[in-house]
Amino acid sequence: MLLLQKEFPLLKSYTLPSYHIKYTKSSKYLKLKLLLSVPSIISAVKKEEKMVAEIVEKEQLSGIISDNRFGVYHADIPSVYVTHQLNVLSGVTTFITSKIHQKIIKKFTECWVPDFNDKQNLSGNLGHLNDTKINIKYIEPLSRFKKQELALKYDLTVLLSGPEPQRTLLESKLLQELKQFNGTILFVRGVFSDESIDVPQNFIIKNYLLANELERVLNQSKVIISRSGYSTIMDLLALEKKAFFIPTPGQFEQEYLAKICEKKGIAPFANQQNFSLNDLEKLQNFKGFKAKETALDLRLFKLFQSK
Repeated sequence: MLLLQKEFPLLKSYTLPSYHIKYTKSSKYLKLKLLLSVPSIISAVKKEEKMVAEIVEKEQLSGIISDNRFGVYHADIPSVYVTHQLNVLSGVTTFITSKIHQKIIKKFTECWVPDFNDKQNLSGNLGHLNDTKINIKYIEPLSRFKKQELALKYDLTVLLSGPEPQRTLLESKLLQELKQFNGTILFVRGVFSDESIDVPQNFIIKNYLLANELERVLNQSKVIISRSGYSTIMDLLALEKKAFFIPTPGQFEQEYLAKICEKKGIAPFANQQNFSLNDLEKLQNFKGFKAKETALDLRLFKLFQSK
């Protein structure tokens, strides 16, 4: 929310209740931790349903677009759920978690999946179902960024993101492993802080960047190291960048997406614990992301027009 408020300072905003999802240092205990979070998630969803009802009445809304928020819909106005995870990977419990998520999606008027509905899709089995009664529309990948022909300034840009403590663990790992990297490294820490850290001379540290700044530096970067989150993948596609992925430990979705990108010859990956500087040599065998011409179909928004 803080980042969105910085990006759009003139827009009114409401803070929805947190789902209080906690992550662990060890991926071994992550599933148990998430399971223990279920009661707090259910409580938060009930609170946000009530809050949304009040906002709809107060602001006289004509429609809702929910980005993976389970309770952000209203029975009296068109409500759209945006997700690339029609199937929710969770190991041996994938069938159960997927069916629960699909049941939630059915409460919405439509489900918009930001992906291609063909063999060039990015999400694989996550965003595609063989048979479903869900009203799905594939709206093609979305990104706030555009490719620009700028001179390369950074040999390597590190994008840190995601929940703690895994963000900090990856930061420590990369600061150690990349000390001997021969080139200029931009390190975007992904924290809202004025804290400074000691780094080698070839490192440039930014705690966070706003969208226009991030767009510029990514266009000026030769290679990106990041998590394999879906939003990041869509951004890298739009910018046609070469990337190396390090999935968040225990996040089945990120591990699956990284494997898809590797299988398609787009980008290599390594797990967080085993990553080393030598892994970057794999990049020479991968083509990077190549975008194809896309345009958001504005007819989608006719859903929100009064009849």
